[in-house]
Amino acid sequence: MWTLGARWTTRIIILPGEPLVAAGPYRLLPHPNYAVVAGEIAILPLALGLPWLAALFTVLNATVLFIRIRAENRALAASRTMLARGA
Repeated sequence: MWTLGARWTTRIIILPGEPLVAAGPYRLLPHPNYAVVAGEIAILPLALGLPWLAALFTVLNATVLFIRIRAENRALAASRTMLARGA
């Protein structure tokens, strides 16, 4: 969130002409916040001795992230296509 600053949001917004953020944790991972959330979802139930709950919510989160990351990648691809056409 620190690296994204004012760009941080839960919505998928493409800023035409703006480069992708490549600083901070984005140098290593394309979606670092999702990795942190996945860890939190697994660790909290495990810390409370509920491994079945950790497994369940990890699978549910993975499903949501699969859909979300595909939507983000489609939005980025559409933005690149528009830029290439000069729109």
